[in-house]
Amino acid sequence: LRIRPITNEDTNLPTRFQRQVITTSPHTTNQVIVHQNDKKSQTFTFDHVFGPETMQQEVFDNAILNLIDQFLEGRYNVTILAYGQTSSGKTHTMGTNDNSSIPSESKGIIPRAMETLFSLMNFSQYKMRQFTIKVSFVEIYNEELIDLLGEQNVDEERPQVMIREDSKGNILWSGLQEIKVNNVEEVMTTLARGSLNRQVGSTDMNSQSSRSHAIFSVVMSQQQKSLSSPMSPSNSNSGTPRMNGSRPPSRTQQRMSKRLDDVENMTITSKFNFVDLAGSERLKRTSAVGDRAKEGISINSGLLALGNVISALGDPNKAKHTTHVPYRDSKLTRLLQDSLGGNARTLMIACVSPTEYNLNETINTLKYANRARNIKNSATINQEETGWNDLEHLQSLVMKLRSEIKSLKSNS
Repeated sequence: LRIRPITNEDTNLPTRFQRQVITTSPHTTNQVIVHQNDKKSQTFTFDHVFGPETMQQEVFDNAILNLIDQFLEGRYNVTILAYGQTSSGKTHTMGTNDNSSIPSESKGIIPRAMETLFSLMNFSQYKMRQFTIKVSFVEIYNEELIDLLGEQNVDEERPQVMIREDSKGNILWSGLQEIKVNNVEEVMTTLARGSLNRQVGSTDMNSQSSRSHAIFSVVMSQQQKSLSSPMSPSNSNSGTPRMNGSRPPSRTQQRMSKRLDDVENMTITSKFNFVDLAGSERLKRTSAVGDRAKEGISINSGLLALGNVISALGDPNKAKHTTHVPYRDSKLTRLLQDSLGGNARTLMIACVSPTEYNLNETINTLKYANRARNIKNSATINQEETGWNDLEHLQSLVMKLRSEIKSLKSNS
């Protein structure tokens, strides 16, 4: 949970609405207390609680850094979702709109995660690994999937993105452009390019309101190198100093590294989804009309579907009797199917406003996040032997096995 600071917009509210209604517990650091009035209050417990004074680096170090380790190990897919009402600080926390001009202390999760990832890849422990990293950026606008990195001519529509499911139940996105990147600068350039194409509009609640849900995905494949292979650009400088937020490989990473290095022709693929959800909003509060109202309805519809999925998975009473989880009710829940109750480590960052003016939305967000905390995912290692989709590799393997069998027969 992250509580944003008081903003200039809050100080312009009538005095009776400026009262701060949410505080961290003085006894337990991972609890918050919501003061609805002088007599009534509610307490909520989360894995981490970050108050209004918390800096971006502290959020990253305490909640995100461990997930980077697991992603680099290739052990799991990882998803981070930023959820909350409009203007609660989701995009700021996630860093979806960050660029090179952003001060270092204001950088969000995405740039910090990428800096840490590329820094860790430069450790000598990974010198025999061949890393390939590709990124993609998609938004869900009025229930349409739009590739934010897709090339588009003036008279042409953007390529259509389709959702597919493979034989193992994994969710695949077809028609989506993936761009190979070799360093942090290329990642941030790609992110900035996609952010410029994202739907943004002004409402009474937020002058730069995101009008779509956005998912920035990083896919990393790693293989053991042959001794004759040239060093990849990512690993050629094992003496590169660590960047802020990175740390030496853990013991688990070292065990994982040895396991991969002992197996030839093994590919491990992991995926990191950074999900910047559009803020929930009430039309009465935003004064939206026309297209803005239509966008708000679509946003709330997707969040409602997400809430239904979270309720089905996270409510212990419903989980015992629920046989159907409504993933197909929206494009958002369908895209996040693997991340909700599936093969991923998932972290939800709930962003809330501290003022009484937003009390109802704050309580709804806290309840929403509290249900999500009960979801249990079943994450598995994403590995497969290289070459099963390569016809030439399979043919050479057959010839090799035939030769070995012939040799064994002749010796016997």
